[in-house]
Amino acid sequence: MATTTTDKTFKTINPANGKPLTTHTLMTDEQVADTIQKSHEAFKKWKFKSVEERGKIISAIGEELQNYKKELADMMTSEMGKLLKQSEQEIDLCSAICSFSAKNAPDALKSEEREISDGGRGIITYAPLGVIYGIQPWNYPAYQVIRYTIANLMAGNSVLLKHAENVTGTAKLLKSIFDTAGLPEGLFNVLVITHDQSDTIIEHELVRGVTLTGSPGAGKKIGEKAGGELKKMVLELGSNDAYLILDDADIDLAVEKCIQGRIYNNGETCIAAKRFIATEAVYDEFREKFVKGMKALKLGDPTDSETDLGPMARKDLREKLHEQVQKSVQHGAEILCGGKLPEGDGFYYPATVLVQVSEGQPAYDDELFGPVASLIKAKDNEDAMRIANDSRFGLGGGIFSKNVDKAVEMASKYFDTGMVFINSFGLAEPNMPFGGVKNSGYGREHGGFGMKEFVNAKSIMIGDA
Repeated sequence: MATTTTDKTFKTINPANGKPLTTHTLMTDEQVADTIQKSHEAFKKWKFKSVEERGKIISAIGEELQNYKKELADMMTSEMGKLLKQSEQEIDLCSAICSFSAKNAPDALKSEEREISDGGRGIITYAPLGVIYGIQPWNYPAYQVIRYTIANLMAGNSVLLKHAENVTGTAKLLKSIFDTAGLPEGLFNVLVITHDQSDTIIEHELVRGVTLTGSPGAGKKIGEKAGGELKKMVLELGSNDAYLILDDADIDLAVEKCIQGRIYNNGETCIAAKRFIATEAVYDEFREKFVKGMKALKLGDPTDSETDLGPMARKDLREKLHEQVQKSVQHGAEILCGGKLPEGDGFYYPATVLVQVSEGQPAYDDELFGPVASLIKAKDNEDAMRIANDSRFGLGGGIFSKNVDKAVEMASKYFDTGMVFINSFGLAEPNMPFGGVKNSGYGREHGGFGMKEFVNAKSIMIGDA
């Protein structure tokens, strides 16, 4: 959590105990303008570096992330409350993204040749655009940054970061890591700024693209501002991902993976499993085992290796989640476990399971960004898919079935999401595209796709003389 202390400073708060961590100072408008100019100047040099030259530095960033692993993991856990072991896993993913990007960028960004209609030759090149501005959330303090910065640096762009206030320490530490790895000055800068200052950055003539990870509400506001300036955007927004437990599912496997999918990162993940739709044939068994597993989770200190579930990142987020639970109950939902605010320090919320979940309840319609699971009964497999797609979101989802071929067909033809996990739960893979549809946003990151989001696909046509 971050609390404003004056008009120019704010404090970050440890969500495990509610105590202040560090005081940070906001940048002046002049500092922001100077930073943008320096970013542009750095871009003008960086864009002429070969992809291979850029890749060496990106690889070095991945190595430095490992060198700083303990310091960075401790920082992330203290600022937003994720389990320490999951902070370490996050850093490993970040290093893997660096490695994948450096290795695959030469193929992803290489020029292509095509024959044109008059018999001449066409060349397609992928030229970087310039300064790319990223607005990132707190839930994966390192990964959210690495995800867009590495792709854009590989493409030849320079990068600005506005991170969430409550993880400002992580943002600054990442800047130090990039610098230590040898990234030229000006290519990656952290902006400690207000929302009003952020709006002026979007409007700045030297800023060529904007990428946001956040809520659909934030996406609409930022999208309107960027669209008004005719600037390209990538939006990775929220979701209420559905996991289908079909008639022939391995129930024990489904329970294990669905619990992981709901409480990983303390349940504060855009692509977390949130709605669990089980068919009548397996509903009772799944419900019994799922609730038993959720009740058994240990809530506590995120630095303790025995802890399963740490605190929520901010007090206001916990309050919002609890309000959503209460409103769902008021509209007919039933609590099978959890659902009560714990006493004591820190922003903890217990693993919670809701049943009798239906349209008109936050547990059905909205994103519950915390360890609350919505359990829904479907008539059959077809009805389960109907319920899954009955959402304004479309980021990810899952299918549990012993018939993998049939599950793949359902995922590819019928599941209206950007990502589908079959008989598993996952977050991100460096070599697979990441992104969603509908109110979950647009654009793709990872898998080489992110490197081409903010480039100029330039056509060069040579006539047949």
